[in-house]
Amino acid sequence: MKKIVIIGAGAMGSAFSVPCADNSHEVFLVGSFLEDDLINEINKLDNFHPTLKCQLPKEVKVIKFSEFEKEINKKIDLLVVGVSSKGIDWIGDEISKFYNKNTNILLLTKGLTIIENRFETLAEKLKKILIKKGINNSKISAVGGPCLANGLANRINSSVVLANEDINIVREIGKIISTNYYSTEYSDDLLGVEVCAATKNIYSMLIGASEGLSSKSQSNEIKNKYYLNTAASLAYKAVSEMKNLTKKLSGKPETAYGLAGLGDLYVSSAGGRNSKMGYYLGQGHLFKDAKEKFMKEVTVEGADLAFAIGSKILKEFNKEEFPLLLSMVDCIFNNKKLEINW
Repeated sequence: MKKIVIIGAGAMGSAFSVPCADNSHEVFLVGSFLEDDLINEINKLDNFHPTLKCQLPKEVKVIKFSEFEKEINKKIDLLVVGVSSKGIDWIGDEISKFYNKNTNILLLTKGLTIIENRFETLAEKLKKILIKKGINNSKISAVGGPCLANGLANRINSSVVLANEDINIVREIGKIISTNYYSTEYSDDLLGVEVCAATKNIYSMLIGASEGLSSKSQSNEIKNKYYLNTAASLAYKAVSEMKNLTKKLSGKPETAYGLAGLGDLYVSSAGGRNSKMGYYLGQGHLFKDAKEKFMKEVTVEGADLAFAIGSKILKEFNKEEFPLLLSMVDCIFNNKKLEINW
């Protein structure tokens, strides 16, 4: 039995507790400092998660972050980070207070950021935060792939890729968390997996917009029936751009064709928050209007990423090489109507 601590009680962090508990590990689901009310509700409902709309295993111990202190002096085998990308600075500071060199860190959080005018993955950012706190030997891995939280929580067959520059580390993590419905593959391309896992959120918005983008002259009825030609074209071009972007940022281009790229893009564009926002943008809505009117209380990861990296993308990237990426980033970052040149 291993001790697994998941920090972040949102949809994916909570869903991740299911395979961990099914493998008979000691599992703690710890809310962030913003999730006290959610933790209270889950406990009140006997581990029923109000967002996932399903029951978490009774073995999962659901606690507030303020209650976590009594556990931090005990050995943690796997520390899973499930907070939002905006919470990486906070969680890095907290981890530094109790990190043990034998503890593996697994990032569920996806995103890119700009530090000193260069792109930086969240694993790189977290590692730098820990180094500043005097921790130079942190073992940080990331997960990518087509795995929606609701599916995982309901034990739907799913596959992911675990990435670390030392592939043996993620092989060991895989032994802990893999089940007959949660399959793990392994990669030493940590950077590439993170780039694909993050940017697929932007590209899934584009595919979500395919109905509106399918024709400038046909009726909505015709576009609704026949937009899949456009969706398939955008999907192909999106994967090609993800390959070029991964290579540009020094990852392995072939990662774009794997679970973290093509696989995750498929499931994200077939349904989910990014695809939903893309639909509204494809219908001609400006981002700010669509967010306020249709998705006011919903986190749209692709939009958050566009704001995080938009200025550098628009300033430095070639539109001939990355036409889809620049079109969507421009649409969100500058609040313009979405247009694609075919």
